[in-house]
Amino acid sequence: MTTYNVALIGFGGVNQALAELVATRNEAWERELGFRLRIVAVSDLRFGSVVSPDGLDPKVIIESKFAQVGFGELSGGSSQAENEKIIKSAPPDIIVEATFTNSQDGEPAATHCRWAINAGKHVVTTNKGAVALAAGELKTLAKNQGVKFEYEGAVMSGTPIMRMAKKMLIGDQISGFEGILNGTSNFVLGRMESGIDRFSAVKEAQVLGYAEADPTSDIEGNDIRLKVVILANELLGANLKPKDVACEGISRLSLNEIVAALKENSRWKLIGSAIRDKDGSVVANVSPKRLPLGHPLAAVAGRINAVSLNTELLGPVTISGPGAGRTETAYALLSDIITIHSDNLARAG
Repeated sequence: MTTYNVALIGFGGVNQALAELVATRNEAWERELGFRLRIVAVSDLRFGSVVSPDGLDPKVIIESKFAQVGFGELSGGSSQAENEKIIKSAPPDIIVEATFTNSQDGEPAATHCRWAINAGKHVVTTNKGAVALAAGELKTLAKNQGVKFEYEGAVMSGTPIMRMAKKMLIGDQISGFEGILNGTSNFVLGRMESGIDRFSAVKEAQVLGYAEADPTSDIEGNDIRLKVVILANELLGANLKPKDVACEGISRLSLNEIVAALKENSRWKLIGSAIRDKDGSVVANVSPKRLPLGHPLAAVAGRINAVSLNTELLGPVTISGPGAGRTETAYALLSDIITIHSDNLARAG
């Protein structure tokens, strides 16, 4: 049985959910997967940091999350976030990076990943900014250092779109994709179909916890643009940056347009897409599209995400599932750790 020492960098909802899974599922993982996780460090800008090479009780960590600089009151704790010290230190085998997304330069997550990889540690992350802007560099660095850089949760949360596409469609050729990649905008469009104006629909999404206090990134398509870049680079072999993707959100769509479309057997969806041209170049786009009701993405409702892959042998293959959620995204981190474990077993065998 293998024990992996993990450090949680960022302690928002996703890493809190991972800590909860460690508290409740470790014994099952040991039986079913052949490993268990030992949390040896946590660092967060709000809560401070805490380190214990012998392992922290995940239940204690979870209970401390509500207090400002709460980790400073624990043994081995500090009121300050000590990300660099923790990432570069000996105890962790795996760095779990789940800090806030920065779509401008991917920081500080990208630097956290570089520190970890250069220190010979595996990295799993859900950070869209770091992956969209620096995945190529970080994957090369990880390969050279003999460690893994995994980021399944950066797109579609716990629904393993990248891993499924690469493993289950092996031998086929993916030439493009189109998808609903943001649950907030999809929820808002659905509520507008029932006659509710966009402002009220956004407010409802915020009350339900589907939308951030500032929903601009969701409504204007910027969140989708990052995910399109990640998918295009991962599945189509592109080398896109966010600035390469034309982006338009749903703010220009009127309530009348949305209601009228439904009466005419179609509906508006905010679609992220990419296609490989004959010359090998990849063109990507985010924009509202009016889809006929028979389209595989037209029936995707609420917070569900879906991607329809254009394949050479099978034609369109559509994968749908949860696109957000703290537990769902924590599962994506677990799936990345399972991949690391499987790779370690293959090397040892």
